[in-house]
Amino acid sequence: MDDIMQELERHIRERYEIADDDDDFGTDVHLFDYGFIDSIGATALIAHIEKTYGIQVTNQDLMLHPLNTIAEIAAFIAGKTGR
Repeated sequence: MDDIMQELERHIRERYEIADDDDDFGTDVHLFDYGFIDSIGATALIAHIEKTYGIQVTNQDLMLHPLNTIAEIAAFIAGKTGR
C-alpha cells in the first residue's frame, strides 16, 4: 500500500501545486477541510484513480468509504485492487 500512497501524494502535489515544504500537507491530512482539493478537484482525482488503478469509484463507494486523506484513499484502492 506504500506504493499507492506515494503515487497519490506525488500526483496530488503536482496536480494541485502543493509545495514540498508545506507543513500542513501529509498522508493523514483532510484534503478537503484543509483546502488542498475542492469539489472540482475531487472529480479529477476520482478520474485519476479510476484510470491509474483500473477501478470504478461508485456513488456507493463515496458513501460507504472515508476518502478524505491520502491514507484513506490508498486503503480504498488497495481493497478494490487486492494489493
